[in-house]
Amino acid sequence: MAASVPAGASSGATARQRLHAWMLEGLSDMAKHQKGAHGGPVSSHPGQRWWRVMCLTGVDYFSTLGYQPGIAALAAGLLSPIATIVLVLVTLAGALPVYRRVAKESPHGQGSIAMLERLLSFWQGKLFVLTLLGFAATDFLITITLSAADAATHLVENPHLTSVLHNGQMVITLLLIALLGAVFLKGFLEAIGVAVVLVGLYLTLNVAVVAAGLWHVATAAQVVTDWSQALTTEHGSPLAMVGVALLVFPKLALGLSGFETGVAVMPHIEGDPGDTEERPTGRIRGAKKLLTTSAVIMSVFLIVTSFITTVLIPEQAFQPGGSANGRALAYLAHEYLGSAFGTVYDISTIAILWFAGASAMAGLLNLMPQYLPRYGMAPHWARAVRPMVLVFTLIAFLVTWIFNADVDAQGGAYATGVLVLISSAAIAVTIAARRARERGWTIGFAVISLVFLYTTIANIIERPDGVKIGACFIAGIILVSFLSRLARAFELRVTSVVLDAMAERFIRDIAHRKIRFIANEPDQRDLAEYRDKLEQIRTDNDLQADDDFIFVEVTVGDPSEFESELRVHGEVLHGRYRVLCLESSTISNALAALLLHARDMTGQRPHIYFEWTEGNPFAQFLRFFLFGQGEVAPVTREVLREAEPDRTRRPRVHVG
Repeated sequence: MAASVPAGASSGATARQRLHAWMLEGLSDMAKHQKGAHGGPVSSHPGQRWWRVMCLTGVDYFSTLGYQPGIAALAAGLLSPIATIVLVLVTLAGALPVYRRVAKESPHGQGSIAMLERLLSFWQGKLFVLTLLGFAATDFLITITLSAADAATHLVENPHLTSVLHNGQMVITLLLIALLGAVFLKGFLEAIGVAVVLVGLYLTLNVAVVAAGLWHVATAAQVVTDWSQALTTEHGSPLAMVGVALLVFPKLALGLSGFETGVAVMPHIEGDPGDTEERPTGRIRGAKKLLTTSAVIMSVFLIVTSFITTVLIPEQAFQPGGSANGRALAYLAHEYLGSAFGTVYDISTIAILWFAGASAMAGLLNLMPQYLPRYGMAPHWARAVRPMVLVFTLIAFLVTWIFNADVDAQGGAYATGVLVLISSAAIAVTIAARRARERGWTIGFAVISLVFLYTTIANIIERPDGVKIGACFIAGIILVSFLSRLARAFELRVTSVVLDAMAERFIRDIAHRKIRFIANEPDQRDLAEYRDKLEQIRTDNDLQADDDFIFVEVTVGDPSEFESELRVHGEVLHGRYRVLCLESSTISNALAALLLHARDMTGQRPHIYFEWTEGNPFAQFLRFFLFGQGEVAPVTREVLREAEPDRTRRPRVHVG
């Protein structure tokens, strides 16, 4: 009689299976991130008008108006308008030309990271990209936590709610982040239409606030006089004011936050009918319009809002705990347009700040799968959306707790992530212009790179929290990445095997007999090398003189690449020796893939013959892990064992 299974155990197992299936439900969807023929993501949607896509990036970029004027006033004091003018000049003369060039050089949404990845290879390239991914994670995650914290501030400081929610900043921020995570766990469809509505409403309300503020300044001229007199008393000459503004400017770098997102959303822009993935001319033109228009709109708002908030709001109101801290424009909305309008403005600001967090979460979920799995540096579950959402949400909780849900405290970390990415973009376009022999652009981009490097260093010195948080992300990404790559070292790691006509002929000609390969490390490739190798293999394995063999030689390309297509070229050397030439990131995985392909092509189990490699086993494994070489025979056998569990169908490995 069969043993019975307790109902509770069966129910528990079923529940776990359902949970496991639900968590990994999006695993197959990650195929959408695969690259097209020319390196761009394969797109399945028709694209949108550039101005609509601008609203998608605008929920991040324009939403900074919710806190940027307050941060500028807190950092620069009475100099806030002048320091903001410096920021705008850097935006229009620095960041905008850089990212217009990035849009041209990397039109598939990968941005400056992809540009720099193309310039570097091997492990130094991978580690550099992982470092930039760490700062990108800092940028996007702090966008989530900072936006949620500022949304909570607008809610807490609303006159109708402040008495009830006065001590609820932390709890509300965590709830908003949790709600964001819940939306993505449920399933998030990128809704450009929602972004258009939010951005349109938010900018319209800001126009009303700005108009009211300017009208009040015009009808109360003494506020400008009082400001200018205080400014002169505090700083003296205009030259001194400009000098101090230049020193203070790095603290205002949050106003540059939308450019990396701007190029990230490029694949959503519709192109011309004749566009190809290799030359998406219409998409590039639309992206340039997006970047220019958003930069001009933001620059106008930054200058005007920094001016009216500085001259109309008392300085003490900007301090931590003050009624204008993190919500300067909302303060003016309530002050000059009434509580009802102010509440509508608060709701609009909360909505766009929360949606900015959604945009950042979508950016993380789009960015990480483009790099880490391709490097073999992500666990299997990292290809699914929901586990990654849980990871990012928990990290956002931790960051919120560390910074106590304080908008001002998170400004430094956010600015660091933004500035590192912009600096890397400036360096990338400088190198691209130099390679294109564009002397004028090379000099101009080099100057811009120096400006952003200065700004980044100054920001790090002034507020080291940003680089500390970034370093934690970088260390975490690299640690998890290498552990994952170590765990997946014996995967097949070959996406496809392509044989040329000669190679296919070699295998089919030998298929009527026993298929025997000899693994050979190419040296001089002279007659003696192949003759001696063949004799040694026959002697060590007691093979007959008339047994047929094909030599297989693997040349290691970039050992840091994890997956690649395997191309096999056949040639005849010295009139008698057939040789299959392969190029791969690892020898063992390439040989295993060739053996399995030969088995599937002919229906026979191939045999492959090796010599033992002398040396310490641990050192040999490190050579395999880092450089794709090492002790080839046992690793080839292990790769075959993982790829083909059935021993009766597994190719045979012989070592003499």
